[in-house]
Amino acid sequence: METYVILRRNGWRTAEDLQEAAARSTAEGERTPDEVRWIRSYVLAEQDGSVGTVCIYQASSPEAIRDHAQRAALPVDEIVAVADTVIVRPDPQAVAA
Repeated sequence: METYVILRRNGWRTAEDLQEAAARSTAEGERTPDEVRWIRSYVLAEQDGSVGTVCIYQASSPEAIRDHAQRAALPVDEIVAVADTVIVRPDPQAVAA
């Protein structure tokens, strides 16, 4: 499995919509754990008031990510393969929405 960044801009109107999408994504991921694994997401505050995400996934291929997204009804604007990881500091504590 390779690591990928998935950009989903303006994907949801509200944080609640995003939570529903996360539940669908989790359920789909449990069906294909050897194809797609969701690692973490960063929620974006979009300029129009909607929310987007930058997601980190491990997957067998970009096509597996697209298939997962389609089954979970998730947008996919861009998929980028991760070449390496540089950790300067650990992720900060999660911010409450």
